[in-house]
Amino acid sequence: MSYDESQIQVLEGIEHVRKRPAMYIGDTGTRGLHHLVSEVVDNAVDEALAGRCNRIDVTIGTDQSVAVSDNGAGIPVGIHPKTGRPTLEVVMTTLGAGGKFGGEGYRVSGGLHGVGVSVVNGLSTWLEATVQRDGAIYRQRFERGVPVSQIQKLGPSTVHGTQVRFLPDASIFPDTDFRFDVLAQRLRELAFLNSGLEIRISDHRDGRQARFRYQHGIRSFVLYLNRGQETLHAPVYFHAQGDAIDVEVALQYTAGYSENISSFANTINTGEGGAHEVGFKTALTRVVNEYARRSGALKGSADNLTGEDVRDGLTALLSVKLPNPSFEGQTKTKLTNPEVRGVIEAAVAEKFAAYMEENPSAAKAVVEKATAAARAREAARKARDLVRRKTALEISALPGKLTDCTEKDQLQRTELFLVEGDSAGGSAKQARDHRYQAILPLRGKILNVERARVDQTLGNEAIRGIITAVGTGFGEEFDLARSRYGRVVIMTDADVDGAHICTLLLTVFFRYLRGLIDAGQVFIAQPPLYMVRKGRARHFVFSDAERDHMIASMGGKADEVQRFKGLGEMDAEQLWETTMDPERRILLRVTVEDASRANEIFSILMGEVVEPRRNFIEEHAKYVRNLDTIG
Repeated sequence: MSYDESQIQVLEGIEHVRKRPAMYIGDTGTRGLHHLVSEVVDNAVDEALAGRCNRIDVTIGTDQSVAVSDNGAGIPVGIHPKTGRPTLEVVMTTLGAGGKFGGEGYRVSGGLHGVGVSVVNGLSTWLEATVQRDGAIYRQRFERGVPVSQIQKLGPSTVHGTQVRFLPDASIFPDTDFRFDVLAQRLRELAFLNSGLEIRISDHRDGRQARFRYQHGIRSFVLYLNRGQETLHAPVYFHAQGDAIDVEVALQYTAGYSENISSFANTINTGEGGAHEVGFKTALTRVVNEYARRSGALKGSADNLTGEDVRDGLTALLSVKLPNPSFEGQTKTKLTNPEVRGVIEAAVAEKFAAYMEENPSAAKAVVEKATAAARAREAARKARDLVRRKTALEISALPGKLTDCTEKDQLQRTELFLVEGDSAGGSAKQARDHRYQAILPLRGKILNVERARVDQTLGNEAIRGIITAVGTGFGEEFDLARSRYGRVVIMTDADVDGAHICTLLLTVFFRYLRGLIDAGQVFIAQPPLYMVRKGRARHFVFSDAERDHMIASMGGKADEVQRFKGLGEMDAEQLWETTMDPERRILLRVTVEDASRANEIFSILMGEVVEPRRNFIEEHAKYVRNLDTIG
């Protein structure tokens, strides 16, 4: 086939967005879909940061459209001096068009790149922009990023603001079903980060709605994140400014063992951290060590506490606002401005040191927590050494209960099934494809690692066996390249007890083997709850409702209805056919869309405090699809 000038494509503006959407929103899955809303909401929040907006409304329509309204200044509608086109049209159709590139419109902004709303426009079947400003109301409609109407002046208006309503393009997004909880989580987060800003969300599909407004900002955020934890002191909050950089920090120590630091730059969640997190961690470690020396908790030649010790059980929120933020990549997950580190480091060094001097009981609790973590770290080091020795690839080092697969040279095809109990393990061993599927039965109760230190976790035989079998190491020593399997599949009974064990195992993976989740290598098997037979035809179903529907489709009567009380009750043929055969089974891939939210959920569901867990269950019970009520 020839290759010449005619085969070179030049994609301009919106055309390029539609051809390569992942370059602008990350992906076209559920995460990318919800990112569309975030891009529009971020523009409204920028109006709030500029002091021109105090309310934002998000509405999900019955047609899967979303409308974002604010009471800001309203996008200008006059003729743009450089393009000769209406400014609203320029903003909606031109990448890089916006008021956030050094002009006087916005001192700080999360929408740094100026591509957000034009990308949303390009990836929507239609978009309508309605603007109220200068005493009038205006509207313009676009389809797949192209204007299909001129700006229309609809009449007079006594208010000001912007509404952007859009319908995602189903030819780009396979799933256009917006999740209320996903959107509400981000909107709540934005309300925490902008004290006094009111944000509302309404879902016309089912009537759900929520209102968020927090006068105490990120102090309230810390309390919210720790509502499932036993805390050691009241939240610590301080605010500092320097070199046009505005810094807010809120922190609180808990009796738990996990570290939860969330950082933001101009309200954008910097999930990979950056300069602000480095400055915070450096100063915090130094301040706690200095206080520990002065108070006598660390004596003579005793080693300093490490950063890991000092952050044991810490929940912290960092929010910085600055005129010219620099991020790695369009998705803005890591802040790279070096000047931010110095400002936040100086603020923490001064203000947290003063807090510890003025609050000796809280300071004592923090230091005791850190020194206990140091002792546990030493115990964990010894346990790590034991696990490290056992994670060598020699067969003799692998868990005795592991039945390995034979074709180890085809790593991506191999699967490790974590199976509940010896009985189910026996069925799985008979059912498996021995070439690619390994079986590890889990004996005894899985430890709830949310309530245990590292040394206690590694002392649990089942967890130690999982880490050894997987081969990656764990925590800071995790190395995905050492993984012995392409997939790890959690396979538990299809009942309440099985769901509980599955949650315990997910907590292990989230806290200690997170890299496997991030790599997309952790799955949950979906075994059936019932077998319904009519004549020779067998049907496997996963809930009471599916059972009833199947029986109704058979004329109201089945020859046999078998309820599986556990995987061990299924014969090898049934287990293979329903749960392990790659051609017919259902596997759910475990992903983390929001690390902060995931951390919060694990703390609520698996933590020590009962009341938040009860509230969570009561709030979400009506949305549960499959609940096994048979003991």
